[in-house]
Amino acid sequence: QVLLAESGGGLVQAGDSLRLSCTVSGLPIINYHMGWFRQAPGKEREFVAASSRPGGSTFYAEPVKGRFTISRDNGKKMVYLQMNNLQPEDTATYYCASSTVALSGIRRGDMYRYWGQGTQVTVSS
Repeated sequence: QVLLAESGGGLVQAGDSLRLSCTVSGLPIINYHMGWFRQAPGKEREFVAASSRPGGSTFYAEPVKGRFTISRDNGKKMVYLQMNNLQPEDTATYYCASSTVALSGIRRGDMYRYWGQGTQVTVSS
C-alpha cells in the first residue's frame, strides 16, 4: 500500500518560515518525480514545486521562486518543502504527490498518481 503523509504545517505570521515533510511508504521515491501542490479555499489546486527523479532537477511556481526550496532524501523516502518569508497568499492546504510521467508533465497535478492527505498552512498578516 502506498502512503504519503504530510506534516509540518501550522499557523505562522508573515515573514516566518515553515518546513513541510512528506513521509512516503510503499514505493521507492528514487523512481518518482515528487511534487508539492497547494489548494486555498475557493481556489483550484496549483503547482508549487517539484523534484525530478532521482533528484537532479527542481521546478518552482513563479509565486514561490526564491522563497521555497524542495528537497528529497531517497534513502529515507522523505520529501521536504522549506518555505521562507511566508505571506498570507501562501495560506492553503499543501499536498505531496508522486509521479512517473515524462518530465514535461511535472507541473501538472493530473499527472501525479499518489497523493497525501495534506497539511494546512495558515499565514497571518
